[in-house]
Amino acid sequence: MVEGRIKSRTLRRIKVKVPGNRSVIHYRKRKPSAAKCAGCGAVLSGVPRERSYKMRNMAKTQKRPERPYGGILCSRCMRKKIKENIK
Repeated sequence: MVEGRIKSRTLRRIKVKVPGNRSVIHYRKRKPSAAKCAGCGAVLSGVPRERSYKMRNMAKTQKRPERPYGGILCSRCMRKKIKENIK
């Protein structure tokens, strides 16, 4: 029998072919949920859905869009916010 922590679906199952022509199952942590817009709750495009140890090795420009409120607001909400600030 496998351990209880592996039986639960907390860890995702990945089938890996190992040397010796054998297939085994590796257990890895799941990816976090997608980043959401603070204004409308839409999924942010341009923000990767990766674990922190992979995000740490990415450049700043790969982590979020290079624009005002990048990684916080979607482009639609960002435009509204800028228009409000101008008035």
